[in-house]
Amino acid sequence: MVMSFFRGSGESGFDVIDAQVQRMVTDARHTFDLAMNALTGGAVETVAEDVRRTDRQINITEMEIRRALVVHASVHGGGDTPEVLVVMNMIKDLERIGDYNKNIFDMAEEGVSFAGSDDVDRILAYRDEVSTRIALLGEILSVRDEDRTRAYIQRGDELRREFDGRIRDLIHSSEPALTSVPRALLYRFLKRVTAHSLNVASAVIMPVDRLDYFDEDDDTRV
Repeated sequence: MVMSFFRGSGESGFDVIDAQVQRMVTDARHTFDLAMNALTGGAVETVAEDVRRTDRQINITEMEIRRALVVHASVHGGGDTPEVLVVMNMIKDLERIGDYNKNIFDMAEEGVSFAGSDDVDRILAYRDEVSTRIALLGEILSVRDEDRTRAYIQRGDELRREFDGRIRDLIHSSEPALTSVPRALLYRFLKRVTAHSLNVASAVIMPVDRLDYFDEDDDTRV
């Protein structure tokens, strides 16, 4: 386990970093929910500013954490280098989740809506599961239960492959582009959100050199 300094260190600076990471998780889920709701029949224009403001806050929090880690490393030397690298990787992936959430919302702003479509129930089920999984990241990073983390990663890998299958089916379908392209894009974005969530969770159980590969395809993953 590589996140030992988040708890039990007795240093308030780490408590602040922990709280900032949790804020990034909360903000990432918020933008995901807004984006997916906009795609499935909810408001678009009325939440646009909230999406953009929260996405900016995710970026700001990432920069604040990076500055805090640089200060910590300069004051305390190289003893905590593995932990600093872990947090750097985590916040990069959380920021990427925010980016993909914004990509999902961009589709809604372009007029894409799955409300009333034949597959809306499936899309809503994916929305609910991925949203819950983003929230679970906060619990996993707080509790750091290795068995629970492995179960999280296992289900995430299943979801990644499921999204890949959906994309392949759409590529080879005879559906018109107006039907197949938005769905293929959505499943691609959901896959990336899921993969970057797995990268964050991997900090609980992976050594530093093995972090950050769940956004790779299976045949190229280390």
